Amino acid sequence: MSESGAQLLARLEARRCLKDIEPRLFPEDGGPDQGAVVELFGLEGTGKTELLYHLLCRCVLPEAAGGLEVDVVFVDTDYSLDMLHLVSVLDSKLSAALSAGADEAVLRSCLSRLLFVHCYSSSQLLLTLHFLETTLSSRPALALILIDSISAFYWVDRCEGGASYTKQEEKLSRCAELLGRLLRDYRITVFATCHAIRRPAVPSSSSSSDSERSYLCRSWQRLVTHRLLCSRQEPGNNMAAEGGHDQEQRRQQIFTVHCTTSSSRVKASWSSSFCVTEAGVEFLSASEENKCAARQ
Repeated sequence: MSESGAQLLARLEARRCLKDIEPRLFPEDGGPDQGAVVELFGLEGTGKTELLYHLLCRCVLPEAAGGLEVDVVFVDTDYSLDMLHLVSVLDSKLSAALSAGADEAVLRSCLSRLLFVHCYSSSQLLLTLHFLETTLSSRPALALILIDSISAFYWVDRCEGGASYTKQEEKLSRCAELLGRLLRDYRITVFATCHAIRRPAVPSSSSSSDSERSYLCRSWQRLVTHRLLCSRQEPGNNMAAEGGHDQEQRRQQIFTVHCTTSSSRVKASWSSSFCVTEAGVEFLSASEENKCAARQ
């Protein structure tokens, strides 16, 4: 049966906007709107995947537990998805939010909102996006796609493309173009990690350093509305001398996220910090950030 224009409009209107996906990461009214693409960019070990886990849990949690209660697709291209860790984080968040504690039925309900897909090449990623079009049309509760990572096949594609830049970027360009159509037609939100492939020879705070430059094809760069530059604070030597359980907590690795957005006429930027515990990502208050900075 064909779908009428009124039915299509009603289905699209039902899809959840995720501007409030994480207020501590995005300031008020600064979060990604429908059709937005957020790129998490940084060197290995800067907390990008942990942030994806955090956002995933935030979306699949029930509203009673402070979640958004929407469906999520997780596309794993690095084959690094730690399902046991993810379930543990989800269970911890449920237990902390629900006074009666999380039972197995609630946890299963959250997991039922997840769809996991593994890709081992750019060609399979393209096929996956084609498949998602059918899924999106039949699941109006599906509001978020997470890709870890969009740059996984960069070097393979470059080798296969030979000396032609067009050939090197052809597969990712086709993925970006198809993803752009899905964003336009279904008004979903996308978060994707992107690994920095170069480390500057001389440390620099300049935003134009090699490690912070986007190197993926222009088709992808045009889609990105928000960019989260992820970095890791190196622990100070004075922390090694600290002892005790409370001091152990202070030895937690601190990660910083600097966000820029070009989704409006006036560009904006802001920063936040977090640590990773057994219960997942924990954002730090301004006072906690200052204390951590003083110990570095």
